[in-house]
Amino acid sequence: MDIGIDSFAAILPDPETGERPSATDRMAELLDEVELADRVGLDVFGIGEHHRAEFLDSAPTVILAAAAARTRRIRLTSAVTVLSAADPVRVFQEFATLDLISHGRAEMVVGRGSFGEAFPLFGLDTRAYDDLFAEKLDLFLRLGETSHPHWQGRFRPGLSGQGVFPRPHQERLPVWIGVGGTPQSFVRAGILGLPLMVAIIGGTFERFRPLVDLYREAGARAGHAPAALKVGVHAMGFVGDTDAAARDAFFPGWAQLTATVGRERGWSPPTRAQFDDMAGRDGAFLVGAPDTIAAKIERASEALGGLARLTFQMSTASRDHVAMRRSIELLGTAVAPLARAAA
Repeated sequence: MDIGIDSFAAILPDPETGERPSATDRMAELLDEVELADRVGLDVFGIGEHHRAEFLDSAPTVILAAAAARTRRIRLTSAVTVLSAADPVRVFQEFATLDLISHGRAEMVVGRGSFGEAFPLFGLDTRAYDDLFAEKLDLFLRLGETSHPHWQGRFRPGLSGQGVFPRPHQERLPVWIGVGGTPQSFVRAGILGLPLMVAIIGGTFERFRPLVDLYREAGARAGHAPAALKVGVHAMGFVGDTDAAARDAFFPGWAQLTATVGRERGWSPPTRAQFDDMAGRDGAFLVGAPDTIAAKIERASEALGGLARLTFQMSTASRDHVAMRRSIELLGTAVAPLARAAA
C-alpha cells in the first residue's frame, strides 16, 4: 500500500489571533513539507486545485515542478485536477513537462471538483458539470495514446492530427479518477479501467463499500483485470506522539475551514464532539498516534476490500509548521512501515 499526503496549500488565519501568514512563507513551508515527505520515505505527495482565498493551489503543476526539483523518489500528483474547467491539451502538456522534470514521477487524479468557483472563472456553464468532465476526460485519455490525435467534441474545437508535445518520460501518465459519493462516477471509473481515488472526509469507511463494489463490478463487466482496478482513499489525517496531541493540533484548523465552507453550504457549525467522534475508532478521520492510525488504516482497507493507496489530508493544520513536520516524520517512519506490513 502506498502512503502519502495531499495538501490544498491552505493559508488560514490563526484561530486565536486572526493573523494570516504570509503567502510567500506558507509556500516555502509547503515545499519544505514535500521535501521532508520524500526524505522520510513516503510514496506520494499530492497538491489540490482550488480557486479560493483559503488556498494557494490554483496552479498545482507549478508547485509540483518546484517540488520535483527538491525531491528524488516521491511520486508527485494532483489531488485533484479540475479537468472539467481546464483545456485537456494544456493540462497534458503541463503534466508531461512535470514528468520530464521529475524523471517519471508525475501522476494525476482528475475529477470535477468539490467547489464551483472554477466554472464561472473560466467562462463555463455549471449546468454542463458532468458533460464537461466526461468529454474532457475522453480527450485527455486520447492524448495519452497518440501525439497526433484526431478528436471531436461539443465543448472544445476538435483536433485533426495536430501535434501535442512534449511527451512524458513515462510511457503513459498514470491517471486516477477522483470521486466523492456519486454512483455514476464510480461506474465510469470502472468502465474505463482507471484507478479510483475516493475522497472520504467524514462518516465511516464502511459506508463507501457498496460504491467501491459498484466500481469493481463495472470494471469486471468491462473486461478489466482486477489488478487494474486499484482503490485509493483520500482522508483527513494527522499524526502526533499521542492521540490527544494529534487531535489538539489538527482540530482548530479543521474546525475553522469546515465552518467557513459550511456557512456557504448551510451546514451546522462543527463541534469538538463531532470531531472526536470521527477521530475515534470507527470514524473516518485518521488522527492520532502512530499505532492508532496504523490500526485504523488496516480496518479501512478491510472495510473497502483492499486499498492500493491512502493519502492524508493534513493541510488544515498548517498554522503549526513544527507540528506538521512532526506529523510527516511520524507518518513516514512509524505509520507507513506498519501499514505496509499489514497490507
